[in-house]
Amino acid sequence: MIAVLEKACPLKQKAKIVSFVESAGFRVQVSEHNDQSLIGVIGPGAEKLAEALAAMPGVHEIRPVAPPYPLVSREHHPESTRVKVEGVTVGGTELVVIAGPCAVESREQILTVANAVAAAGASMLRGGAFKPRSSPYSFQGMGKEGLELLAEARDATGLKIVTEVVALDDIDLVTQYADMLQVGARNMQNFRLLSALGEQPKPVLLKRGMMATVEELLLAAEYIAAAGNPRLILCERGIRTFERSTRNTLDICAVPVLKERTHLPVIIDPSHAAGRRELVPALSRAGIAVGADGLIVEVHPDPDSAVSDGRQSMTHDAFADMMNELRTVAEAVGRTLV
Repeated sequence: MIAVLEKACPLKQKAKIVSFVESAGFRVQVSEHNDQSLIGVIGPGAEKLAEALAAMPGVHEIRPVAPPYPLVSREHHPESTRVKVEGVTVGGTELVVIAGPCAVESREQILTVANAVAAAGASMLRGGAFKPRSSPYSFQGMGKEGLELLAEARDATGLKIVTEVVALDDIDLVTQYADMLQVGARNMQNFRLLSALGEQPKPVLLKRGMMATVEELLLAAEYIAAAGNPRLILCERGIRTFERSTRNTLDICAVPVLKERTHLPVIIDPSHAAGRRELVPALSRAGIAVGADGLIVEVHPDPDSAVSDGRQSMTHDAFADMMNELRTVAEAVGRTLV
């Protein structure tokens, strides 16, 4: 439920309204839109306050119907949110590109690719130290050693680190090294993990599950926000459909739909959507054209020898060429790319 306040409602009366809602045992979200204050009343049974709230001085109207993910919904928070990752802003006019290998494999590999993507204009470095794999016999990542190598690459290039957390027990360790924590598609509905990530302060990149609806993605984000962490970025990475010509089907419609429903930044992952490196530039252009706030792309010094996802990883030169192309697209839609 949302209480829309009168434009002339004084600050003192606004505080009284907030105090009234909180004293009734509900959570409050206050936002501003077009010089008007919106007070979201969050919690089961919120509609019971509707009549009393409507009668309070300063309340213009009550909107009883609200989405089941109030903290991340645009209805409760009309202005778009910008998430800062150690100086890099996601959700502003400047597009953010996160690039790097699927997995950290060696010191030489991660330093080589970090220098290459930084030179091409990437703002952040991706790389898995812990890898959730479909097969128990596949490479599972280098663990703490991989995190240390990522930190070394950050020191050498200035790129901020994005890496995945796959288990509750890993959160404390990963937060010692990463600038942003990633929740992969397989863990999008690992609700205990989501809540635990909401209890720590670093920003979280939440990927859409391969068979999740847009609403399920937003509800997953709500778990993190409800636990106390509003620093969220959503990622459309392709969903599983009947089509087999690509690894997944990039739901390009999800970007404007998410922009309509949530105030959170949205990026796309063309690498996991395509599964083929030659398709990544076209999908990246499409994502920027429909309003994505950035990209997360897999890049490897020698994709054919990669221990995981080599087929979808771009070479250094191909990534640099793509970045040059994307600058033109970004300019055409009123965005910038370094």
